Amino acid sequence: MGASGPRVLLVGNDARTDAIAAACAASPAAPELLALGELANPGLLAKCAEVRTGSLTDVDWLAAATRELAPDLVIVGPEAALAAGYVDRLREVGVPAFGPAAAGAAIEASKAWARWLVDENGIPGNPAYRAFESAEGLLPYMEQLGAFVVKPDGLTGGKGVRVFGEHLQTIEEALAYATEVLETHPRVQIEERLEGEEFSLQTITDGEAVLHCPPVQDHKRAFAGDEGPNTGGMGSYSCADHSLPFLDAADVPAAQDINERVIEALPRETGEPYRGVLYGGFIATADGVRLIEYNARFGDPEAINVLAILDADFVELCAAAAAGRLGDASWSFRPQATVCKYVVPADYPAPSPRTKLDVAPEELAGEGVEWYWAACEREGGDVFMTSSRGGAFVGVGDSLADAEGAAESAASALERAAPVRHRADIGTEALLRRRVEHMRALRGT
Repeated sequence: MGASGPRVLLVGNDARTDAIAAACAASPAAPELLALGELANPGLLAKCAEVRTGSLTDVDWLAAATRELAPDLVIVGPEAALAAGYVDRLREVGVPAFGPAAAGAAIEASKAWARWLVDENGIPGNPAYRAFESAEGLLPYMEQLGAFVVKPDGLTGGKGVRVFGEHLQTIEEALAYATEVLETHPRVQIEERLEGEEFSLQTITDGEAVLHCPPVQDHKRAFAGDEGPNTGGMGSYSCADHSLPFLDAADVPAAQDINERVIEALPRETGEPYRGVLYGGFIATADGVRLIEYNARFGDPEAINVLAILDADFVELCAAAAAGRLGDASWSFRPQATVCKYVVPADYPAPSPRTKLDVAPEELAGEGVEWYWAACEREGGDVFMTSSRGGAFVGVGDSLADAEGAAESAASALERAAPVRHRADIGTEALLRRRVEHMRALRGT
C-alpha cells in the first residue's frame, strides 16, 4: 500500500484512461495513481503522482517500469498492451491486473479466433463469415455474400474495417483492399454485412461473476450524418433507462446472454478465467441481435459514458475482478443519460501538424459536463494537440436532451476558440429519430 492508500498503476493515454483515472481518484481508498502511456497526457499528469512514457507494446519496458513503481493494482486501458502479453508478465511477478492475459485478449486481437470460439461453443450471434490467408477464393465468396464487410485479422485501432457499398464501391476495390490487408496481417476476414443499428455492451467480469454496463451507441464515422471514414470513435450516448430507443425489450438481455456464454467458454479454450472487461459490439437486426466483434477492454469512448454514472468504488471493483471475487463488490448505475463528444483536430482523421492549444478545455465544461484529455501532451506550461483525437466532453443529465445540450455547449465553445471540430449531431433527437425509424422499417412495425 502507498502512504495514503493503494498504489494503482494505469496503462494508457487516451480520454478513456483519463476517465478511468478520475473514477479511481474518487475512491474512498484514496489511491496513489501512477501511469504509463505514450504521451504526457495532461489529465493524467494532473491526477497521477508519476507518469512515464514509452511504447505500450514494449512489454519489457512496461514490466521494468512496473517493477520500479511497485503498484498494488494495474488497470490496463488499451488493447495493444493486453495483446502483447503485459498481464501475463504481471502474473509472473504477482501483481494483480484488471485485464485479460494474452490468450483471452485474442478475442479482440484475432477476429477469426473470436468467430471460431462463438461457433465452437454453440453460442448464437455470428454472421456468415470466412477467414482467408491468401487471395484464393476471395472473389467467389464476396460474390456469394453480395453484401459484405472486409476486416483485417488483427488490431487496427477501430480503423481497419471496410464496408462494401460504403467504403468500397466495387468488387475490384474490395479485392484490392483485402489483398492489401494480407500484406500486413496473417488473415483477412470477409463477413456478411448485417443491416440494423449497432450498440455496445461492456461486461466487467472475474471469469464467473458479471457486471453488465448500460448499452451505449458509438459513432465511428468522422462527420455528421454518419458520413466519412471510420475513426477511433467520435462520440457516444447512453439513455437514462439503460436501454436505447431503437432496441426491443429482448435485445439487451440477448446481448447479455451472449457475453455471459462467451465468458463461460473462454476458460475452456484458454485454460484460465477471463478477467477484466468483455466488450461486445452488437447489432440489432430484423432477426434479432447479432455479434459484430469483441474487444478485450473498455471501449473508447463508451467507457466514458458508463463510468460517468457508475456508483461504486471503482478501485475496489477492479481489484475484486482481478482477484476473482467480483461477486463480493457492490455497484449500481444511476438512472441518468450521458452524451460524449470527442473534439478532434480540424483535419481529422487526416494527419495534421502538432498544434499548441491556447485554451483550457476544462474551463469550458459547465455544470453536468466533464472534460477528459486524449492525444494531447503537456510540455512545461503548454499543451499540444497531435493529429489524433484531442479529448472528450461528457454531459450527464436526467434526460438525453439535457446531457446532449450540456456536452454540445462545451464542445461548440471549444470549437469556436481553437482549430478543432466535433460531431454536433451525436445524441440529438434528430439522429435518434433516424435510428428508431430505421429499425421500425426493418422490423415492419
